[in-house]
Amino acid sequence: MANASPLLTTPFDERSTAQEVLADVDLSGRRAIVTGASSGIGTETARVLALQGAAVTLTARDLVAGETAAAQIRQSTGNRAVDVRPLELADPSSVATFADRWDGPLDILINNAGVMAIPERTLTPGGDELQFATNHLGHFALATGLADALRASGDARIVSVSSSASLRCPVLFDDLTFAFVAYDPFAAYGQSKTANVLFAVEADRRWARDGIRANALMPGGIATNLQRHVDPDALAEARRQAGASSDLKTVAQGAATSVLAAASPLLQGIGGRYLEDCQEAQTIASRAESDGRHGVAPYALDADNAQRLWDISEQRVASLSP
Repeated sequence: MANASPLLTTPFDERSTAQEVLADVDLSGRRAIVTGASSGIGTETARVLALQGAAVTLTARDLVAGETAAAQIRQSTGNRAVDVRPLELADPSSVATFADRWDGPLDILINNAGVMAIPERTLTPGGDELQFATNHLGHFALATGLADALRASGDARIVSVSSSASLRCPVLFDDLTFAFVAYDPFAAYGQSKTANVLFAVEADRRWARDGIRANALMPGGIATNLQRHVDPDALAEARRQAGASSDLKTVAQGAATSVLAAASPLLQGIGGRYLEDCQEAQTIASRAESDGRHGVAPYALDADNAQRLWDISEQRVASLSP
């Protein structure tokens, strides 16, 4: 169970920007991958890593949008070591191709891409619920496919971008596809975000001895392309029901916790944590204790849940391998 040790604190907070967090960090010689980096906090995360000297690979479903983002990053930072590669996380063959084509060590993997609140229950060709397949299984396959590259770094970090939506739903181990439980767009999204946290918990347990540390985080409430499937009124109502504030972060503030986990020396040797607003989140006993944006549920940090999900994910990825 997490939070047994003192909660991690940093000098930064919900108002800090990604550029402020890494202002004094030199990432020269480091190689990073940021999934879903053609827009939103993914682009800003990639930009700040490149600004500090890292060689950054952006992944994108839309290569035109990805190359536009990469060109802007190269121009604004002066860093030419910024490239774009195609990746469709819901397509096992796309994930396998990406991992197979990666060459050399990898220092930073930021699992940032995602889909949110798909209105109707949608299954992939392999039979997985689409949000779970994209947000969790695709990133699981990517990370495990790149495990040797991460080990070769000797000091690698994995960042799993989750959400306070994890407070809405645990992983439904007996009904991952909502075949029996009534499908709700935000519950399904919440399940996938809980899975993101559990992945970081188990990845850190398994791989810390190999020099790979993993953490999960809530970036904050940010208006980005992630909400493209959501009716604005429905999103506002969901936030109201969760008790969440209507105040939103800027994209620069939303990327701050991601780059903190990815590259700040403040997290050196630290893993298996859930972060928010550049701090470690408090474990809460019920949703009533949260304002809708803060806190993490015990089930999202539970070691047994994390191991169970890893085993199931490993089996699913193997069964879907091209």
